[in-house]
Amino acid sequence: MTYLIYARKYRPKTFEEMIGQKPVVQTLQNAIKNNRVAQAYIFSGMRGVGKTTAARILAKALNCQHGPTPTPCNKCEFCKTISEDRSVDVLEIDGASNRGIEEVRSLREGVKYKPIHSRYKVIIIDEVHMLTREAFNALLKTLEEPPPHTIFIFATTEFHKVPATIMSRCQHFEFKKISQKEIINHLVDITQKEKIKISSSGLNLIAEAADGSLRDAQSLLDKSVAFSGEVIGDEDLKEILGTISRDLLFAFSKTILEEKPDEVFPLVEKIIENGYDLRFFYKELVQHFRNLLLVKSAKNPQDLLPLNEEDLNDLKEEANKASEEELLRYLVVLQQGEPGLKFSSHPRIYLEVFLVKLSHFKKITPLKDVIQELEDIKKELKSPSGKEFTKNTPQQEKVTEEKAPEVSSQRINETVLSKMEEDKGKRERDIETAMKDPSVQSFMDKFKAQVLSIKPIKRAEDDKNKLLFDLGRKK
Repeated sequence: MTYLIYARKYRPKTFEEMIGQKPVVQTLQNAIKNNRVAQAYIFSGMRGVGKTTAARILAKALNCQHGPTPTPCNKCEFCKTISEDRSVDVLEIDGASNRGIEEVRSLREGVKYKPIHSRYKVIIIDEVHMLTREAFNALLKTLEEPPPHTIFIFATTEFHKVPATIMSRCQHFEFKKISQKEIINHLVDITQKEKIKISSSGLNLIAEAADGSLRDAQSLLDKSVAFSGEVIGDEDLKEILGTISRDLLFAFSKTILEEKPDEVFPLVEKIIENGYDLRFFYKELVQHFRNLLLVKSAKNPQDLLPLNEEDLNDLKEEANKASEEELLRYLVVLQQGEPGLKFSSHPRIYLEVFLVKLSHFKKITPLKDVIQELEDIKKELKSPSGKEFTKNTPQQEKVTEEKAPEVSSQRINETVLSKMEEDKGKRERDIETAMKDPSVQSFMDKFKAQVLSIKPIKRAEDDKNKLLFDLGRKK
């Protein structure tokens, strides 16, 4: 018999065996029990979380010899043919390679006929978002009013690309990422059945690398067994997964937290020599500082980090080198610097400069210390007599306001008088000069006019006396 990979060997065959999708499972089981199965479903979510598996189990539950039942037996002929992908009434189509309108037309023609052997005809289209717009439009009428005993199940990893006209005709179920704990528990079950020896930290590495995909975790475990055999060491696993060594991450955090910028360059050189991608390393460094902040802030970090006691103690010891606020500042700046590294034409230089800058962060004076220093300076500011400067009392302010108009009036009076005296002297000089002109004297003798006389001067004196009288009255 040919070898069967773990992803296929341990694929769930019933709803109860599905991991991490309880809301979806419960809804489908209740729909089958109450005879409320819809004519079309959309299963969306990331890779390897059970979308196609749930579609196959639903097909078996509807066509099982003892059904429709929420718990297919997997022993009758109908269940076996569906599990082995040889049922003529359950069609599983790849939307990426059958995306044109001609394929959809052929599908519509086949849907018109009743199921040959089974109770329901089930059409499963994987990666349905790859269908063309014309293919979707050709499917609308059939999807809204399908023939009796025909059910459509669409699976997609990019739900946002599915047209709204298709969404409105289907029941949508979103498959969530599977948690690390659930993945680890599933891997433990596989290792016990396969008699594989692997440490808890090794299982954690696989679960972390899978990033919520159960199929990826199964494939990585399969790959590890192929490399190391039935005894998988942590070092072998790190080499297979290409993960950054914990010792190297702790070396970088120590350099930053203990303010040793001179150690940045040899550490970056070590990353280059080991063949690590700088962007991948940066991602791991951000995750490392997130763990440091978590163990510093959370009361029960062991509930949030699937690590053994030794690893948690190492993180706590490293986190004690900085305050919670400083770790938060490091983490925020690391996240802000990620786009720069991604698009830099010299990523190594960018990384070195950035880490050197981080190693000087503790020299930055906190804002609260600056405010306190300003408060101390204000307290030390005193008058020459040794007393602090105080605000004027209401009586002092009143005296000041009373004196202010008197000073202002006096200054205005002096300014006005000075200006008038200056104008008077200028006008007298102008008259004297004009009278010496023979033409002016001849003009005055001829017309007996007093164009230039003392009357303007007299009028100016009257204006002066009036202004002084007004100012004195106001005063």
